[in-house]
Order: sequence, then C-alpha cells, then structure tokens
Amino acid sequence: MKTNKHTKTGFMNKLIKWVAITLILAGLSYFTWYLAYAANYEDTNDAQVEAFINPVSARAGGFIQDVRFEEHQQVQQGDTLVILDNREYIQKVKEAAAMLEDAKGQLEILAAAIAAAQTSTLVNKDQINAAKARLWQQEQDVKRFKNLLGDDAVTLSEFEQVQTRYDVARNDYNAAVNSLRTGDSKVRELQARYNSLFAVRKRAAALLDLARLNLSYTVITSPYNGYTGRKTILEGQQVQAGQPLVSVVTTAGKWVSANFRETQVYGMYVGQPVSVEADAIPGKVFQGKIAAIAASTGSKFSLLPADNSTGNFVKIIQRIPVKVVFTGQDAEALKAGMNVRVRVKMATK
Repeated sequence: MKTNKHTKTGFMNKLIKWVAITLILAGLSYFTWYLAYAANYEDTNDAQVEAFINPVSARAGGFIQDVRFEEHQQVQQGDTLVILDNREYIQKVKEAAAMLEDAKGQLEILAAAIAAAQTSTLVNKDQINAAKARLWQQEQDVKRFKNLLGDDAVTLSEFEQVQTRYDVARNDYNAAVNSLRTGDSKVRELQARYNSLFAVRKRAAALLDLARLNLSYTVITSPYNGYTGRKTILEGQQVQAGQPLVSVVTTAGKWVSANFRETQVYGMYVGQPVSVEADAIPGKVFQGKIAAIAASTGSKFSLLPADNSTGNFVKIIQRIPVKVVFTGQDAEALKAGMNVRVRVKMATK
C-alpha cells in the first residue's frame, strides 16, 4: 500500500513539473513571439468600417404619390425611389410653353413690320431721287426764265409760274427727305421693340426649361449603387424642397478609420500595406493600404478640445486617425460601422 501511495505521489509531482515546464516554455514562446511581433507590427482594435451614407433629398415640394423602395433594399444608380404628384408642375410647363409661343408669334409680327418699314424706306429713297431730279429741272428753268425776264423775253407772270413750280418741287423734295427720316425712325423703333421682345422670348424659354426641370424633380432616383436606410415616408405625405427622404449607403469606396496611439504612427506612410480583420468575419483577412494620416489627434477635432493650461494636467496617450482603403475586391461583405482590427507591418521600428 505504501508503495502505491509513493508511486502516485511521485507521478503527480512529475506531472506537475512537466505541466509547469510546458507552461513556462509556452510563456517564453509567446513572449518571444510578442517581442518579434511588436518589433515588426503595429495594430489597433480602435477601428471601424466607414462608407458614405448620404441622404436623398427632395428637389421639389409636393405630395408623395408612390414610394418604390423598402428598408435596406439594394438599389442601382437611377432606380426610382419616390414619385411626387406632378400635376401642378405639368401645368406650369404648359403655361411656360404658351408664353414662349406667344413671344415667338409677336416676334414674327414685328419681323414682318420691320421688313415692311424697310421696304417703305427704299420707296422713300426712290421718291427723294425723283424729287431731287424735278427740283434740279425746276431750278434750271428758274435760272433760264430769270435771264429771259431780264431781256424782256418772257412776262413776269410766266416767270412767277416757273418760280412756283420750283417752290413746289423743293417742298416735294423736303417732304420726301422728312418721310425717309420718319421711316428710318420707325425702323429703329421696331428694331428696339424686336430686341426687347427677343429678350422676353429668351426669358420665356428659360422659364420653360426651369418648369421642365422642376417637373423632372418629381421623380426621385438613387444617385448611386447602394442600400437604402430606414423608410420613414408614406404615400400622401407632404414634403418640402430640400427635405431628406431616405439615406443610401454606398457599396463602393468603403474605407476604415483606424485610431492608432501617437506612439505607433512614427514610420507609417501613405501607400503602406495594411491587413484588416473583422470581428464579424473570423479567419478572413482583407488587404488594404494607408490612404491618409491625420495631421492632428482625434481630440483636436472634438467640439470642446482639451485645454491643459489650467495646471491640472494628466498625460493621456492621444490617438491619430489613419484612413485605410481596401485594395482587393472582397470588401462587399463588410458593413459600415463594423469593428475591425488593423495591422501594419513596419519597415523599421
């Protein structure tokens, strides 16, 4: 009996000794691995997946006629999300189109009036030439009859008749000249009215384009590929221009915001390879690279940065935000807000 008891005691002592040696070796191995890891890598658990979450807002106000999305639904760029009641906007398009047609019609009338006035001035110019020729002829007759009157070859009555015809021809010439001036003034007036109405026509065309643009705003589409957020609107609801209707989370361009301790970022550089592991996807390693390193600590971006000038100073290790982008095409499974672990292999330590 004593032999068996001593045998069991010796076995237990050996077992404890081997377990202790194994634990010590395991501890030394882990310590050695940790020293080698710490000398070549920097990592942080203070990191999350980020993505653009942008609200899709109404560009026009009105009643919601149809909601064509569900919560967390995958959408493609251009997919219709919401349709507003567009009857009022259609009427505005018709009104603007009528204004434009009216301006075009008035322009055509003015163009015809300008053409007629210009033709009239051409007639006036011909009348001036004819009146000028008659005036020259009558002037020559006056000179000739004046000489004849001096030689008593004609009577005074005959000279006065020639002088009267000259006065009539001169008045006809002056009237033709004044008529031409009046015609030119009328052409300029009509041209000014035409230019003013042309500006009205351009304004009407701009109003029509604006009305059509506002009409297009009644169909609200997804600006990019992604997933919709919460559904907070229903048919028949009144919305205002600029009111957010739904948020869309983009599926492309995800990145990681990693906050490293200030003692870790020395030696990091833009373009440095990075490995990312998500808590929700064990065993999967995503590859990425550093896209940007913040120029200040995260606390400096806070609403109320810490002020240590009061004398109550407690040294706290600060965090430096580092942006990491994915280099592979396998980041689709990552969701915005997921916790991840970022590991950076340092070239020198």
